Amino acid sequence: MIALILLGGRFLCVFLADRVAQGLVCAEKTPHSDALLLENFDPDYLLFKRARVLRDTGVASRIVVPVGDKDVANSVGKGFVEVMARIAQLPNTEIIPIHQEEPISLNAARQIKDFLLKEHIKSIVVVAPAFRSRRSELVYGTVLRPAGIAVGCVPVFGSRLPENWTETWHGVQEVAEQFSKLQYYRFFVLW
Repeated sequence: MIALILLGGRFLCVFLADRVAQGLVCAEKTPHSDALLLENFDPDYLLFKRARVLRDTGVASRIVVPVGDKDVANSVGKGFVEVMARIAQLPNTEIIPIHQEEPISLNAARQIKDFLLKEHIKSIVVVAPAFRSRRSELVYGTVLRPAGIAVGCVPVFGSRLPENWTETWHGVQEVAEQFSKLQYYRFFVLW
């Protein structure tokens, strides 16, 4: 009886773990767009690498990357973007200077909207870290769609996947953090 309860508990845990992780990842939508928006708030080369593939397959030729804080000369953030773009062979990557204030994703999306409208960009594909991608899609969709800007989404996976995130403490921390932030944005920020 105890073995059956333990096996049942393990099966339920594995089933729920996969569902929680899948709930954080946006469904990949890559229509032809005016630009790729690399959500690089936590600097990650994999976003640039994925953007190169998307650009090469014709999803969009223009690549924009928000970098904060616009009130201070952020040479580190700008330098990171320039180096990663060079390594990923993404010439002419455009930097959008933003001011980071809480809630960061929502305020960044509003500033990015102003840039996109000024540049007459009518559609974007957001390239975001996988477990953050559902929140990114939700925030950008809420802010940009009313302005007439279509939003697609591409999740970028690293070593942690929906199938293996429970195997490391860092994976558990990341998923717990992103799950909490998704609920915070869904029920408090965007309400």
